[in-house]
Amino acid sequence: MALQPVVKRSVSADVFEQIAADVLSGELAPGATLPSERQLAEALGVSRPAVREALQRLAAAGLVAVRQGDATTVLDYRRGAGLEVLPRLLVRSGVLEPTVARSILEARLHNGPKIAELAAEAVARRPPETAGSTDPDQVRAEFDRLIEALAAEADPIAKQRHALAYWDHVVDTADSIVFGLMFNMLRAAYEPALAALAPIMSAEVDNTAGYRDLAAAIVAGRPKQAAKQARALLEPATNALISALGGA
Repeated sequence: MALQPVVKRSVSADVFEQIAADVLSGELAPGATLPSERQLAEALGVSRPAVREALQRLAAAGLVAVRQGDATTVLDYRRGAGLEVLPRLLVRSGVLEPTVARSILEARLHNGPKIAELAAEAVARRPPETAGSTDPDQVRAEFDRLIEALAAEADPIAKQRHALAYWDHVVDTADSIVFGLMFNMLRAAYEPALAALAPIMSAEVDNTAGYRDLAAAIVAGRPKQAAKQARALLEPATNALISALGGA
């Protein structure tokens, strides 16, 4: 019997998840008003403080507007929410949402080459006497380790995890806080769908030579070549998904 860790959740987290799911699914449309704290607490069988905490989290996520003494209003998450809602949009009731998966891979295809370019630039401009995350020898050694692990792995889901670790290293080398945070959120959205995306991602994670070529361009400090190699690595999976969606 395969046992899974028990996730301890708070009551307010359960309230948050339930309302967030209704907002993101469209069951609660933008402009709709939620029942009062008292009514929500009675309907859900929880305390008012738990409801209040959940509403505060929903407001922080850009899903509702809470005004003291007024009704709580549902917001259009497409305009007010951040990337943190992506995991909930990608997998709904255990089912992968193809259009969201496509958007994530398209974002990777757009951002990946730029991150690779920045990583190569960071290596190129590093003063020779300075050690650190952009030291070519250290960057190369870590890439070699990650690529060897990727090449040796047979499990398609584990291979994707190795590929994510590879891109972690690219982002670290680029040393861009904004792209780093964006990558974190895209990864958080992507990881729950590893099994569903495995057939599409095989063209990418099996391309060991592509990972080596990208690493070589970054270590050599060649930004344009790094961007080109990153696009060549990321494009097949994106095109495969678009094809699977019938080009929609």
